[in-house]
Amino acid sequence: MFIQTEKTPNPLTLKFFPGRVVLEDGTVFFRSKEEAADSPLADRIFKVNGVEGVFFGNDFITVSKGEKENWEDLKPNLLAAITDHYNSNQPIINSSSNVKTNTSETQNSNDSDLVKQIKELLDTRVRPSVAMDGGDIIYKDFKDGIVFLQMQGACSGCPSSTATLKMGIENMLKHYVPEVKEVQQVNE
Repeated sequence: MFIQTEKTPNPLTLKFFPGRVVLEDGTVFFRSKEEAADSPLADRIFKVNGVEGVFFGNDFITVSKGEKENWEDLKPNLLAAITDHYNSNQPIINSSSNVKTNTSETQNSNDSDLVKQIKELLDTRVRPSVAMDGGDIIYKDFKDGIVFLQMQGACSGCPSSTATLKMGIENMLKHYVPEVKEVQQVNE
């Protein structure tokens, strides 16, 4: 098995491409070993000392490390953990788990037309480029002209995430949806 790696804009994260499907649909972000209990792959990755987050996309895995950790030390162990998992034939996420994947945001029929428009813009113009950087952006709410978004994966804690939110996403949403006054990041 050949696994490619790619740097992300966040120096604390590295993107791994196993050459196989990771998640059929959506994304999922594990912030701790405890959250990863229902994912044999994430659990295996968290066993590598220094791992602080694991994010799954369709065809990639983004791993976040601590500031004091060194990629040269972690990378061989992470490659081995990912290879061992795929060779084990275990599922990525146990079928009996309650792990909730984040999927397209346009599926809530109770949303106003304005919220549907915001979600559609996020799905078509923002999420694909954020995924290329090893992360995801999740719509949380729209209140009083403010769009609340959560950054995940490589985007969570990324030094450039504030600039991405304010200069990129906020400006784009204001352009297409004049009712949007601001974008704020939500941390969970």
